[in-house]
Amino acid sequence: MTEQNPQFEERTDLTVFAEKINDIRNVMSAVIVGQKEVTDLLLIALLSRGHVLIEGVPGVAKTLIANLMAKTIHTGFQRIQFTPDLMPADILGTSIYNEHKGKFQFIKGPVFSNIILIDEINRSPAKTQSALFEVMEEQKITVEGTTYPLEFPFFVVGTQNPVEHEGTYRLPEAQTDRFLFRIKMEFPSIEEEE
Repeated sequence: MTEQNPQFEERTDLTVFAEKINDIRNVMSAVIVGQKEVTDLLLIALLSRGHVLIEGVPGVAKTLIANLMAKTIHTGFQRIQFTPDLMPADILGTSIYNEHKGKFQFIKGPVFSNIILIDEINRSPAKTQSALFEVMEEQKITVEGTTYPLEFPFFVVGTQNPVEHEGTYRLPEAQTDRFLFRIKMEFPSIEEEE
């Protein structure tokens, strides 16, 4: 006579979850042709509370796929173009003096959204990259002693161009470890282009 293990008697029905994931895949594949694996990896990272680094030359729909995912799951989206003069306050936010209230007021930066596309992440200086990686890890921002938690989902999609390296700041390995996946996005095949 075998003894039944009570922890395996009741199972969670994932049918509805699987249907929703397939719906997301179908919507995204209607707009972006031939990037099924990229879509799947983005979904896995999003559900795992991870982040993704996408490498690809201009024109392979890196920005479009992140924006489309946000629209498909009906959540906030912000695109931040990293440049050599970008400062941490430009992405996190800053305190400004409010004359009417007679005190400083924190104005949230673009990182206070759900899906954040960091375009050309390797173009900003180390200080700005470090501020972003801290937010990715902590999922909150502390400014002047006040902590601001970020809403779920908080998902960063960083992009970098693997061809052009002039004027870039190489991401150290310790920082690339903050990404769950490093995806190489290629051009679609001839059949997919047709």
